[in-house]
Amino acid sequence: MSAESNPEPITSSAARLGHVVARAPSGGGIDGRLGLYTIEDDENRTSYTFDYTDIATEGFRTVRVGERVSFHTTDDEGRATYVVRLELPDPADYYS
Repeated sequence: MSAESNPEPITSSAARLGHVVARAPSGGGIDGRLGLYTIEDDENRTSYTFDYTDIATEGFRTVRVGERVSFHTTDDEGRATYVVRLELPDPADYYS
């Protein structure tokens, strides 16, 4: 197989667990309101940043501060990717 048909994985680590601890505007997007999120690793308390493009989900890609997530780190130091929400809210909570 050629390198083009078998690309290298985008992550350089096993899945980590953490909590989203902050969201700050990054100035991106059509109206400048896209956010940059920060995860704190539960094991070593290291902080990693990510944006909505790093969230692995179908539909609207967002997380809330305080949510528990799993994630991978990238070769780019301090960056998280493949962020997965572990405690999805109940949709009924939005309609009560």
